[in-house]
Amino acid sequence: MRESVQAEVMMSFLVSEELSFRIPVELRYETCDPYAVRLTFHLPGDAPVTWAFGRELLIDGVGRPCGDGDVHIAPAEPETFGEVLIRLQVGTDQAMFRVGTAPLVAFLDRTDKLVPLGQERSLADFDTLLDEALDRILAEEQSAG
Repeated sequence: MRESVQAEVMMSFLVSEELSFRIPVELRYETCDPYAVRLTFHLPGDAPVTWAFGRELLIDGVGRPCGDGDVHIAPAEPETFGEVLIRLQVGTDQAMFRVGTAPLVAFLDRTDKLVPLGQERSLADFDTLLDEALDRILAEEQSAG
């Protein structure tokens, strides 16, 4: 069984209303952490930055504004569903990204083929997988500083 799905998409990093630039972003989904997706942003001149959040949040955000806390996702224009806005926030600092809906939907469709939405818990030895995922997330946070 394939254990991960990944894709690379181009997103616009919205620095201000007047300034944005396109960056490559890797989307990754792994069966060892079936509830989460990871987005790795490759910003020019900086080390890659990875954010992990709920796959269901990304699914919901394609169609309607959603998110609490550090991650907010919403259609850029709710009537057209052509693009999605992703806002990531740490304290008072935030970053805004714009991406086409089609590549996100294609990626999410591939994750659903790997682990159908709602079937995440059916993976073998879920408690062990959850412990490993939490250990990995804590290690990532500690290494990030």
